[in-house]
Amino acid sequence: MEKQQQDWIPPDIDTDKPSGARTYDFLLGGAHNFAADRQAAVMAEKIMPGIQKVARLNRAFLGRTVRFMIDAGIRQFLDLGSGIPTVGNVHQVADQVSSGCRVVYVDRDPVAVAHSELMLATNDNAAIVHADLKYPDHVFDSAPARRLLNLDEPVGVLMMALLHWIPDEWDPAALVAQYCDRVPVGSYLALSHLTTDQHTEEITDAVDMFNSSKGADQATPRPYEAVATMFGDFELVEPGLVGCAVWRPGGTGDVTDDPETNAQIYGGVAKKVR
Repeated sequence: MEKQQQDWIPPDIDTDKPSGARTYDFLLGGAHNFAADRQAAVMAEKIMPGIQKVARLNRAFLGRTVRFMIDAGIRQFLDLGSGIPTVGNVHQVADQVSSGCRVVYVDRDPVAVAHSELMLATNDNAAIVHADLKYPDHVFDSAPARRLLNLDEPVGVLMMALLHWIPDEWDPAALVAQYCDRVPVGSYLALSHLTTDQHTEEITDAVDMFNSSKGADQATPRPYEAVATMFGDFELVEPGLVGCAVWRPGGTGDVTDDPETNAQIYGGVAKKVR
């Protein structure tokens, strides 16, 4: 195995079980995934044609939300469940708009963390925290968060394609609230979430297939009302919670000509006003 490959493969990782982060990396055209991840993605594509488009629509939504927040005055970001750096990462998008923005990435996937550490080794304004979303104190008390985040100033909190990996018994809305409570008024929350409100049978079958693989992650798509509650008392900005592809589209690849594909992942941005 080449040294370059070895650097991003942590020891003791089970490459026979797919993970959400690595499967998503493959769907985005990345190279930091294993055969089990690729097989899961291919099987999901057979069950639900267009899933790769959905992944890329979600990535484009991330870029638009970062640019929106920077235009609103945000200069620091907390990207939870950031995944494997592939293309269009938060710090890359931010640097195109305003230099000096600070970014703290958080993920529990060892491959995502290892590759992020390599990518960010010489970047003073961005860092990765190896932590589980379920433990906010571990995130905020980490050295990167203490160095890069000033919690006296507004923060852009990002939870992209993350919360559908959180089962109901963990109460995802309450978990989101724990993060939102830690940031000051003027902060923003952006999230996207898989739903079965569109293409119900296909998405359900694809999720069942992925979950049956006994991987590190289990998916729980949710209806509109359940996703909307995750914003708590933050105020949604226009156009509210919509299919992520139709949230302020502005460029090639932001939206498809299939309304149902555009709505397979909900997305929204909200502001903390009190």
